[in-house]
Amino acid sequence: MPVLVASDLDRTLIYSSAALALTMPDARAPRLLCVEVHESRPLSYMTETAAHLLTDLGDRALFVPTTTRTRKQYQRINLPGPPPTYAICANGGHLLVDGVSDPDWHAQVTARLAERCAPLAEVQDHLMATASPAWVRKHRVAEDLFAYLVVERELLPEEWVKELAVWAENRGWTVSLQGRKIYAVPKPLTKSAALRELARRTGAELTLAAGDSLLDADLLLAADRGWRPGHGELADTDFTAPAVTALPERGVLAGERILREFLKAARTTTAPGTERQG
Repeated sequence: MPVLVASDLDRTLIYSSAALALTMPDARAPRLLCVEVHESRPLSYMTETAAHLLTDLGDRALFVPTTTRTRKQYQRINLPGPPPTYAICANGGHLLVDGVSDPDWHAQVTARLAERCAPLAEVQDHLMATASPAWVRKHRVAEDLFAYLVVERELLPEEWVKELAVWAENRGWTVSLQGRKIYAVPKPLTKSAALRELARRTGAELTLAAGDSLLDADLLLAADRGWRPGHGELADTDFTAPAVTALPERGVLAGERILREFLKAARTTTAPGTERQG
């Protein structure tokens, strides 16, 4: 495939019920398809139109789900169309090939983190010591690569998040607040590194990307063309770049718009007699 599409999932292509942003009258709300079930409960959705668009995209491009989720969390998702050949999980820590993590890639990543960042245990200890039980609901470690907290957002002190970001910065880590989760992630652990590796392996002529959070910024900058929705950390900080388009749509309709943009770019690139775009 001459076109490689690496897209974030949560709040970019798929949405929890709390993130759908169905602001239109009920009678005009889009039909939804559940694409994730957890503990026997529906968890994530996309519009039925988006599901058709994603299926069409799979015929024209190499679609690569790209997520901060762990492998186990990613495998709960049941996207339309055939299972993707490649997927990027754990923010680039695992590169899945036919559902199995590539051991050589994972070894490269872990070696890079050991060289450049404070150890995960130090970050865990700091989170345990400074985060208050009054607003923390869960402490989690993902794939022995990074840590995150599940919090009560309305009780979370903004000053604490800023102080954590400064503390992490000095140790080679970055902080991202996404919904009810605060991520502490090593700086070299990136989706963009995995994207570049896949582009090398597949010989892609054009790379496209989309994402909504600060952890997606490097992915958008690494791609030939990128899109971000009208919600999320990137929208909140007015993130822009020459090859990144800021879309006005918010919520689940943003996922639909992003897939339309992917398809438009892929069709232009793969049409006979056209040159590479972007």
